[in-house]
This record gives sequence, C-alpha cells and structure tokens, in this order.
Amino acid sequence: MPVRTTMVTAEVGLHARAAAVFVRAVIDSGQPVTIAKPGHPAVDARSLLAVMSQDYECGCAVELATPDEGDTAAAAEALDSLVRLLSSQSGKLKDPAGQE
Repeated sequence: MPVRTTMVTAEVGLHARAAAVFVRAVIDSGQPVTIAKPGHPAVDARSLLAVMSQDYECGCAVELATPDEGDTAAAAEALDSLVRLLSSQSGKLKDPAGQE
C-alpha cells in the first residue's frame, strides 16, 4: 500500500475552500485515497464532509494512503502530487486552475 506523510501548510488548515481544493485533487487523481492524523482512523479523502470533520489544522501531520489493489505506480504518483499540494511553499492550497 503506497503511503506518504506530510504536513498541512495551509494557514486555515483543511477547512472550507482549502479542503474543497484538496478533495477535488483527490477525486481528479482517480485513486481511492485516505487521510489520517497519526493515531486516528483514516477517512475517505474523496469526501469533503469527512475531511472537514477531522479538523486538519495548519502544521498537523497527515498520512495519505491508497489500498494495495490496482496500479501502484499511479497510486504513488497521485500521493506524491497530493503531498506537493498539501505542503506547498506558499502555505496555501491552490486550485489546479491557478485560483486560490
């Protein structure tokens, strides 16, 4: 199972717009991705409600994972892309279309 750990750097964490941008990126990846804080159960990262309900704040570590089934190269590529999104240097999640 491909797994990546990163930090949420968006100033507001994964709430409202930032969460929506993240969830959209997960859905666009075509991969079943889960997200979890260390020591907490994972939730489906394709669900805006699930992501927002977990209170992923700025600076919190998260683990992204995909199941063992399917194309592991595509899953690893999707996770790497999501890690880049969550840990962008600007500290803000950016819309893939270039909007914040």
